[in-house]
Amino acid sequence: MYRVLQEEKQLQHRGRSKEPERREPVARVATRRNQIWSWDITYLRGPHAGAFLYLYMVVDIWSRKIVGWEVHEREGGDLASQLLERCAREEGIALASLTLHADNGGPMKAATMLATLQRLGIAASFTRPRVCDDNPFSEALFRTLKYRPTYPETRFKGLPSARTWVADFVRWYNFDHLHSGIRFVRPIDRHEDRDIEILAHRKKVYEAAKARNPQRWGSRATRNWDRPARVCVRARPETRSRGKVTSEAA
Repeated sequence: MYRVLQEEKQLQHRGRSKEPERREPVARVATRRNQIWSWDITYLRGPHAGAFLYLYMVVDIWSRKIVGWEVHEREGGDLASQLLERCAREEGIALASLTLHADNGGPMKAATMLATLQRLGIAASFTRPRVCDDNPFSEALFRTLKYRPTYPETRFKGLPSARTWVADFVRWYNFDHLHSGIRFVRPIDRHEDRDIEILAHRKKVYEAAKARNPQRWGSRATRNWDRPARVCVRARPETRSRGKVTSEAA
């Protein structure tokens, strides 16, 4: 039947509706710190059933450093806007060179949030609709957070306890955690370029160990300790940026 339809040219799009377009995702590439931030909101179990607290968290995808976070009792674009302004102020960055990546949630596309981005000169980047893995850095961060051994098995007693716990987690994540995605260095080391010396030293140690005991490795190379030069995130082609729509990669 399909062969007959193809011969009669009946397998093409028919009707008055617009023909679907296939649009490839845009690869937004970060080659330095504070170039692309990713942010999201996750639920924390509140003091009783049906009550939730909302954790807002912003991470720099190049260094994996958590540049800002807040815990509130509600979701809102206004709260996200305040957090973003504080993060930009504390990092002291050139806002015109920053891209903020997020999913398609309500607070992410709220008018207050978009107006704040436009006022600060920050380019907005969004995931593709119905694609679950376009915001992997925030999702992986939340999984690390909720699978920490110290994460409460029951509920947070309220905002103070939740904020205290998240503050301790952020300190551990930024200053103690050896992140596998950046060659097992701490996010703060990569953020401040100290990882260059650390990785170079590790490479020398491994090469010296191979020279002393070559049969251990055989023909295989040692572990790769080269510094990752670029970090990519996929996004939808249309991006509202500084009052206009653009499809250029960051």
